[in-house]
Amino acid sequence: MRNPGVKQLGSVSQGFRVMFYMLQPNETSFQSLEEVPDYVKQATPVFISLILLELVVSWIRRGKPPGRLDDALTSMSAGVLSRLPGLFFRSIEVTSYVYVWENYRLCNLPWDSPWTWYLTFIGVDFGYYWFHRMAHEVNFMWAGHQAHHSSEDYNLSTALRQSVLQIYTSWIFYCPLALFIPPSVYAVHLQFNLLYQFWIHTEVIDNLGPLELILNTPSHHRVHHGRNRYCIDKNFAGTLIIWDRMFGTFEAENEKVVYGLTHPINTFEPFKVQFHHLLYMWTTFWDTPGFFNKFSVIFKGPGWSPGKPRLGLSEDIPQVTGKEVPFCSSASQWLKLYTVLQFALMLVFYEDTFADSMVLSQLTLLLRVGFIMLTLTCIGFLLDQRPKAASVETLRCLVFLMLYRLGHLKLMVPSLSFTLEIFFSVCVAFWGVRSVKQLVPWK
Repeated sequence: MRNPGVKQLGSVSQGFRVMFYMLQPNETSFQSLEEVPDYVKQATPVFISLILLELVVSWIRRGKPPGRLDDALTSMSAGVLSRLPGLFFRSIEVTSYVYVWENYRLCNLPWDSPWTWYLTFIGVDFGYYWFHRMAHEVNFMWAGHQAHHSSEDYNLSTALRQSVLQIYTSWIFYCPLALFIPPSVYAVHLQFNLLYQFWIHTEVIDNLGPLELILNTPSHHRVHHGRNRYCIDKNFAGTLIIWDRMFGTFEAENEKVVYGLTHPINTFEPFKVQFHHLLYMWTTFWDTPGFFNKFSVIFKGPGWSPGKPRLGLSEDIPQVTGKEVPFCSSASQWLKLYTVLQFALMLVFYEDTFADSMVLSQLTLLLRVGFIMLTLTCIGFLLDQRPKAASVETLRCLVFLMLYRLGHLKLMVPSLSFTLEIFFSVCVAFWGVRSVKQLVPWK
C-alpha cells in the first residue's frame, strides 16, 4: 500500500462501487501488499460527490441542509488529522499484521482465490465488530473512538470525523487473520470495510427493506450514533448487521434519534475533540481511591464508577427530551466563510503533500504538517470565538508567508502566487489589528 499509483480505480463505476463493497474478487486481488491501491485516497472525489448529492436531496426533501457548517468543518478537520501520521510511517494495522504473517502464520491461503477473498470479507467484518464493541465498553479505547461520536449532526461529513488514536488499538482484533490470510487480501478488505461505512452516515435514506436484516444501513447506524438511552452501546456492525443480531447488541430505530455524546463537549477545536476524554480519564484516575478502582477506570466502561456494574447504569445517562439544541458557533457568517476559505486552501496543500510525500524532504514534511495542524487549530479557535483567536490567526498567516517564501509551501497554479501572498498579507494586517484592539469575538 506504499505505492497507490500501481493500480488505479479503472472507471467511475468502480469508484462508486467500491463505496458499497460491490467490487468482485477478480478486480481486487493482488499478489503483494505493494500492489494494493490506496482505495481510501482514490475515493476522495466520490466522497465529495456523495456529500453534494446529500446536500441537494436534503434541500429538496426537507428544505434545509443536512447539517451545520461549523460541525462539518470540525468533522473534516478530524479526518485530516487522522491521516497525517500516514505521511511518516505505514499504518500499525498493516505493520502488525505483516509481522504476525511473516513470523507466526499457520498456513498460506491462495491470494487469488475467491474463497480467500470472501473469507477475508467475513473475517475483517467480524474483527471490526469486536473492536468496535470494545471501543465502547473499555474506557481507554473509548478515549480514542469518542471523537467519531462527538458530532451532534448526522450526515456524510460525520463519517469523516475519524480518531487519531483509534488505530492504535484496532489492530489487535485483526491479527488472528494473519495466521492464514495473506496481507494483500487483508489490506483490500480493511479499506473496503471503512469505505462502506461512509454512505451509512446519512438521514436522507430511510429504510432499505429486506436489506435491513443483513446489512448495516443508515437506519441501524443512526441508532448507533444516538445518545438516547435505547441507543447506547447498540449496532456495532461495520458491514453486516448479523453480528449484532447474533450477540445481542441489535436495536431497531424507533423514536427520534438525538446525536452526539451523552455529555456534549461544546467545542469545534480539533485537538479538544480528539483528546478531551484522555484528560477526563487522567483526572478521574487520580481522584478515584484504591488500586483496583483505578485499574477499573482504565479497563471498564466509560460510565463505570465504584459500586456500579462494568458498563455503568443506564439511569445515569441523561434523558433525551427531543428539545436538545446542538452547540453552534456564535461567529458571524462572514467569519464562517473565512474559515471555509482557509480550510479549502489548507486542503490544497494537504493533497499536494500526500501526492509528493515520497519526494519531499523530512523538514518540508514536518513544516507542512505543522502548518496544517496550526490551520485546523485556528479554525477551531475562530469558530469557538476564543479570546486569543485573532493573535493565533495572525501568527498562522505570518507562518504561511514565511514557509511560502522559503519554498516549503507551493501552489499548483504558480500564476496565483502573487495573489495568494497579497491575500495573506492583508490577513496578517487585519488580524493583527484585531488582536491589538482585542476585538475577538468578531460578530
